[in-house]
Amino acid sequence: MELDLNKFRTLIPVNALYEDNLLYLAEQAHVERYLHGEQVFNIGDNDPDSLFLMSGELCLTSPEGEEIRVSAGSDRGLHALASRKPRHYRGVVVSQAATVVRFDSALLERLLAWGHFSPEFSINSHPEPAGGPSAEESEWMMSMMQTTAFTRLPAANIQDLFSRMEEVEARAGDLIVKTGDPGDYYYVIKQGRCRVTLPSDTGEVVLAELGPCSSFGEEALITDSVRNANVSMLTNGKLMRLAKEDFLQLLEAPLLQWIDYPTLTRMAADGAVRIDVRFRREFEHNGLRGSLNIPQNQLRAAIPELDKGKKYIVYCDSGQRSATCAFLLSQQGFDVYVLEGGLSAIRS
Repeated sequence: MELDLNKFRTLIPVNALYEDNLLYLAEQAHVERYLHGEQVFNIGDNDPDSLFLMSGELCLTSPEGEEIRVSAGSDRGLHALASRKPRHYRGVVVSQAATVVRFDSALLERLLAWGHFSPEFSINSHPEPAGGPSAEESEWMMSMMQTTAFTRLPAANIQDLFSRMEEVEARAGDLIVKTGDPGDYYYVIKQGRCRVTLPSDTGEVVLAELGPCSSFGEEALITDSVRNANVSMLTNGKLMRLAKEDFLQLLEAPLLQWIDYPTLTRMAADGAVRIDVRFRREFEHNGLRGSLNIPQNQLRAAIPELDKGKKYIVYCDSGQRSATCAFLLSQQGFDVYVLEGGLSAIRS
C-alpha cells in the first residue's frame, strides 16, 4: 500500500521535520493493513518501531483491563501508538479495517535532532537558508545518519559533528594523508573515491579503495601517533574533515567501551570472544588462553567472518592498537569492548 503523505505530514512529531527529511522517513516507512479483530501489537512487545494510525480505529487494552479507543485523525491518533517499550497495551482493530504506518523510532529521533539546528547552522561556514540545509547537504547527511557508527551516537553528538565538520575540495591524484605525517584530521568521503596504500620497497601496496560515506584517518588520532598509510584521491570529490580534538570528544569517546581485567574475565565466562590484535609472534608469546588472534592489519579483511550476534573484547599490550580496532568494529555495528591499559595493566 502507498503512504498517504498528506496524512503523514500531520503526525506528531513527524510534522516538525524539514520536508526533505519527512520524505526520506516516508521512504523508509512500511504501511500495514489490518481487518476487524486483528491484533496490531501486544503487551510486552519490545520492537524498535514507532506505529501511527493512518485510518480506522483501535482499542488499546492494558493488563488491568483499561480500554482506550484511538481513532485516526483524532488528537490521540496523531501520536505514536503505545510508544513506551516494552509496550503497555494490546492493540486490536475495532473498525472494519485499519491502516498503520511503521518506521524505525531511532531514525525519527536522528532526523528530529538534525532538524533542531539553529538557522545559523552551516557546514564550512557557508550559511544555509532558514528553511534548512540544501538538498545536497540533506542527501549526504541522511546517508551518514544511516551508517552504523552514526546510529550509535547521541543526538547531540550528531549535531555537533555536522556543525564542526569542514568541507574540502579534492582532485584526482591529491594526496590527502601521507605516511609519517602527524594525525590532525578524521576524514569522511562526501563525494568521489579514495585509495589507501602502504609504501614498500617495490612501490606501493593497495590496502583498500573507499567510496562515499567511508571514513579514514582515525588510527593516528586514537593512538596519538603518525600516519601509517597514504590516502590519495582516485577521482575528483569532496571530503568532510573533523579536527582531532573534536573527533576524540564526539566520535571516539561514545563509540569505545573500556573494561578492566576482572570484567573481561566475567564477560569471557559468559561467552564474549576475546581478540588479540597483536602480531602472531606476540600472541604466541603471551596471549590470553582461549583468545583469537587477528592482527590489527588483518582485521578489516576478517570482519565478514565475525558474528555480530556475539560480544567481542579486543586487547593488545597497552590498549592503543586495540582501541583503534574497537573503533573500527564499532563502526561496523559490533558490540565491542577494549581492555583498558592492555596486557601491561594486568601484569604490572
